[in-house]
Amino acid sequence: MQTLKMPVEFRKQSYSKIKKSLLAKGQVFEDPEFPATSKSLYYSKVCNDIEWMRPRSLYLLEFSSLPFPLHHWLSRCIYRKIFSTLLPSPPLLESVIPDAKSQEFGDKNPYAGIFRFNFWRFGQTVEVVVDDRLPTRNGKLVFIHSAKKNEFWSCLLEKAYAKLFGDYETLATGHTSDALVDFTGWLGLYPVLVSKLLKLVIPVANLFTSSSFMSGFQGSTIGSKGPHGLLIGQGYNITMVKTIEVKKSFQATIGAQSLQLLRMYNPWIGNEYTGPWSDKSKEWKSVAVHEWAKMGVKFEKEGEFWISFQEWIKYFTDVNVCHFVNTSYFTLKKSWTETIWFSEWSSAGRNGGNDWNSLFFLSNPQYLFDITTEEPDQVMVSLEQRDVTEGRVAVGEKKNTIGFYIMKVEANRKYRIHVKGEQIYKSQFLTSRNVFGSCNLPKGRYVIIPCCASTKDTGQFMLRLYTFNKPSGK
Repeated sequence: MQTLKMPVEFRKQSYSKIKKSLLAKGQVFEDPEFPATSKSLYYSKVCNDIEWMRPRSLYLLEFSSLPFPLHHWLSRCIYRKIFSTLLPSPPLLESVIPDAKSQEFGDKNPYAGIFRFNFWRFGQTVEVVVDDRLPTRNGKLVFIHSAKKNEFWSCLLEKAYAKLFGDYETLATGHTSDALVDFTGWLGLYPVLVSKLLKLVIPVANLFTSSSFMSGFQGSTIGSKGPHGLLIGQGYNITMVKTIEVKKSFQATIGAQSLQLLRMYNPWIGNEYTGPWSDKSKEWKSVAVHEWAKMGVKFEKEGEFWISFQEWIKYFTDVNVCHFVNTSYFTLKKSWTETIWFSEWSSAGRNGGNDWNSLFFLSNPQYLFDITTEEPDQVMVSLEQRDVTEGRVAVGEKKNTIGFYIMKVEANRKYRIHVKGEQIYKSQFLTSRNVFGSCNLPKGRYVIIPCCASTKDTGQFMLRLYTFNKPSGK
């Protein structure tokens, strides 16, 4: 599995150099780039009732080793769901929290109160260091924390993520898809209706089986109970998909010879799913016991349950998808070819808006690529704008509304086009950090045109193109 790449230092802070200096002086870290003040908590107000405390002052206990107990997390925000997706995947967890053992406090690890975490931002992995001073009120942690009193990894990870954006408050406005990308570097799809997910060019089965993290949401009335104990408006992570063979004696009852089951993780402990294929339900009698072992079925694991694909479609309305794209040449599985461009929409004539019929449309940036195979090739495109909330300068900054077109051009086209060709694909235009699109393209030469909805908008962007065959992008 592909994990985060070699990191660059955030704000030029070197973990190894800072820690070495602190140990030599017998000091603990106080981060000047993310001070223990109200400014690090909120951008819109001042809060004076917060006391910043170190873990040893809070509980006088050593750190609990990874993995931290997910079901003990008490924060009811999207980051509880985001962090929960890391735990089933040790390689991903280790890439976000590198060398966790050496960072923990212990006899073999001299302690300097400094920790490091990795995030994926705008095409590169960024290493963020933080001190261990945590915001408390009346001696209790105020944000993400664990019911296990000697576990601090979750709140330190949240602090590092807050530093990346400038303050804790900004995290509250984040999107699940963006956060999934930040923790993995994969392709993020903004909330997709289940009905539309079934129509994607990418087969649903591929999304489920390509190390995708999918968080399903049921309805919109947050917190109320729905059918079979499901909580409406809350997220459930899909951690595994299995196709099982149904015993012949049960095929008539089940209505199929085989069935696709999804293993779900429920972060909201205390509300168990009780529908078909729930723990010890009658449906499990239709599956041979040896199939249970293959699936890793363990009914005693708290917060985990199985549900059929048909039931999932029935009860879940939309999903956030973070799709792993295998670009490795050293693999037995089919891999993708990745092409990445970095540029910007500027006021100096490189922003023509998104009106296809406008005279200024072709002044947008243009990116040429070829599909060289005789058979149509699957293409995935991800357009990401630099997040204006990162290192926020002023309250009120907003994201641009962005999207892209794919246009077919002449086979011998070498330079920018000044006359429109055939419009092959138009993405959604969203006021979001990322826009994703996918389609099948026959052999030929094409141009991708990323654009903003308004000709007045400016900003940097990253365009990622994926094909199963080398597209020779320019």
